[in-house]
Amino acid sequence: MTSPEPGRAGPGVPVPERGAWLRRGISRNGGPLVEDREVVWLQAGSYYADSRGFAGTTSFDGSQVHFHHLTGEPGEDAGTFRWEGGNLVERGTNADGSTFLEIWTPLPGTDEDGTCGSWSGPDHHVVRLGRHVVHVDSRTGTYWRL
Repeated sequence: MTSPEPGRAGPGVPVPERGAWLRRGISRNGGPLVEDREVVWLQAGSYYADSRGFAGTTSFDGSQVHFHHLTGEPGEDAGTFRWEGGNLVERGTNADGSTFLEIWTPLPGTDEDGTCGSWSGPDHHVVRLGRHVVHVDSRTGTYWRL
């Protein structure tokens, strides 16, 4: 893949209310699209969990999706999402002014048994969609495929 332009302006789309996504690559500041590890993001309603180690809720302001971290790595992220073919493409700007682009592809196996949900407890959050589970606590994020 070539390096798409990370900071493209304009309104985006909300994230689907239910989805399991595998990151196919990230470009930073217009650099090459690379992937150096498996990154999975699960979305169940307004709750999400990301295997990089953060979980919480999402909101959409009509242009950007905001990821409000409630568990794990502190912070808040925002990005503009667009569909490009079957991929969900996220573009955004970090707090330090650097830009990023991430390509997310849907994971199969989210509807086999209808299991979908989000659970929280002291210092942890879990999201499950079918065969996919992401657990996040203050130390790490972990992805399992059942």
